[in-house]
Amino acid sequence: MPRIRKGYAEGRWGQIHYQECGPESGEGSPLLLLHQSPTDSVQFARVMQPLAARGIHAIAIDLPGFGGSDTPSAPPTVADYAHIVPAVLDQLGITTASALGHHTGAVIVTEAALQFAPRVNKVVLNGPLPMSDEERAMWRQLLAREKDWNLRWDGSHLTELWNFRFGAQPEWTDLEAFHANFIHGLLAGKTVWYAHDAVMTYKHEAAMERLQQPCLILANTGDAIYSFSQRAQQLYPHFAWAELQGGTIDIIDEQPEAWSDLVADFVKG
Repeated sequence: MPRIRKGYAEGRWGQIHYQECGPESGEGSPLLLLHQSPTDSVQFARVMQPLAARGIHAIAIDLPGFGGSDTPSAPPTVADYAHIVPAVLDQLGITTASALGHHTGAVIVTEAALQFAPRVNKVVLNGPLPMSDEERAMWRQLLAREKDWNLRWDGSHLTELWNFRFGAQPEWTDLEAFHANFIHGLLAGKTVWYAHDAVMTYKHEAAMERLQQPCLILANTGDAIYSFSQRAQQLYPHFAWAELQGGTIDIIDEQPEAWSDLVADFVKG
């Protein structure tokens, strides 16, 4: 079974941590993986080797401020976050790659595909966010709670954060995955709000309209924001579409083999 290796690239705020896993032959179609917020590349831990087994060179990146990546000195924009894509590709000596993002990652991948079009040959949006201005304002206000979280000696901040994630949707199915993403999200500390705040000031629907690369909208019917994927399908019928049944926000952990099948089919097709 191919090993998962870790490395660092240099970025505008310091080091960018990534994990990679590819076919044992050394060949493979490169695919960048950008996680949702708040967590880090642990979100892709269960699909790294399945993707490699399907001929994919999987490269999962920690967004700046998450996981092993250094923290930005000020709140970044989505356009700022997008610079991690060429930084990691340059470090690995890769000219062009496909790029996949989940939720927050989907927004950043879209911007990277626009800014650095020659470096991104295919795009997978796993949970895109085409919103109205009113919806963006509502979500930004809801997620602004991340700015107010502080450590407390009684540990009550931990249960508050746990309940905030738990309340994002009903019918969670994988406690181990929930716990792992929760713990890794905590590591972001007081700047955890940077990513969500950037995403909620970005017009994803307008950016998606400008994409020139082949694009797959990947959805699961149990995702808390599944309706936005459906909206994207209606807005951009020329994009490819694939969906998994059920699952939650943690679909990548819940259905790793089926998820990897859909992703590999598109990237290699």
